Formats: sequence, structure tokens, C-alpha cells
Amino acid sequence: MNERKELMRQIKDEVLALKNSPLYKFRIENNYFPVIGEGSHFAKIMFIGEAPGRNEAQTGKPFCGAAGKILDELLESAHIKREEVYITNIIKDRPPQNRDPLPEEIKVYGPFLDRQINIIQPEIIATLGRYAMSYIMTKFNLASKLESIGKICGKVFEAETTYGSTKIIPLYHPCVAVYNPQTKDQLKSNFAIFKNL
Repeated sequence: MNERKELMRQIKDEVLALKNSPLYKFRIENNYFPVIGEGSHFAKIMFIGEAPGRNEAQTGKPFCGAAGKILDELLESAHIKREEVYITNIIKDRPPQNRDPLPEEIKVYGPFLDRQINIIQPEIIATLGRYAMSYIMTKFNLASKLESIGKICGKVFEAETTYGSTKIIPLYHPCVAVYNPQTKDQLKSNFAIFKNL
């Protein structure tokens, strides 16, 4: 049981010392923490966002700000306990001004996420936002099925991994509802898919 914990700790140590990251200097200058992920290392569902924001970088915890509150609400609406899932991001350090991740940043941090997926071996990978959607679907040979997030949000895609088959579900990032509270009901209806799986 401790093997997964140990493998995750190795990832944390490597990210902490990741001087070749374009975001390392920004982290050190601001006394930020890298945000590795949190939750069960035996989770059936893994949620993958894009990058940590300021609250996350200050605490080292994923989805702990306004978007995190909405994610908690969405999980609750689908009768999912947060501590039973695993939540992480592609990028483990905060980009300045919460800007979108750059391709070279995704290239640096992507392999850590790949290792996390192999450690946890989730049955369902839910991507939050278009960067996570694009990365995961490309990684699992589903690039031909990629469309705008509006078109494929809430759809279930079957994928093969090193540990067996998994389902990939692209979802909107919870921050959508931070900027436009009217979208929350739509997000909840997308999360309802977990009840049937």
C-alpha cells in the first residue's frame, strides 16, 4: 500500500527541485509551493485540471480557491466524496497572472502527470478544461476525436493504458461557473454522468 505513496513522494521531490522548469524562478520568488495533487492513491476517478492558481500555489493544494468550491459542489451533486478521488493538474507550478500553460511548460510537467496516472491507475480520467482535455486525449490516441470542449463535454471515450482500459470524460473547468454562475446547472448535469458509471 505504501508503494504508491512512496512513488508520489518521489514525484513531489523531483518537482520541488525542478530548476529546468520555466516556472521554477517564479515559484521561488513568490514563496509558492508546487501543487502535486491530493486525494486517494487508489482513486477510481482522477480529475485533471490545467495549472494551479494563487490560492493553490500558496497552500500546495489543488482546487482550494473559488473554482475548488465549485468543484466540491459538483462532486457533491454527483454523490462523490472528494477524498475518494484524486485531483491534480498538468502543470504543477503556478504560471504568472494565471495565464494559460505554454507548450514548453506542458512538455516539462506532462511526464509527471503520466507517472501519476500509472501509479493511481484510475478507471475514469475526467479532464477539467481544454488544455487537460487536449493533453489526455492526445496521450491516449484519441486526438482524432478531439473537437471543441463544448461539443465533447460530458462524452465518454474508451482508452487503453499500460494498466488496462480506462474511460476519459472531458468536462468544463469549474472556473467557468466562477465567471458565469448561470453555467453551474449545466456543469452539474455534466457531472451527473458519474452516477451512471
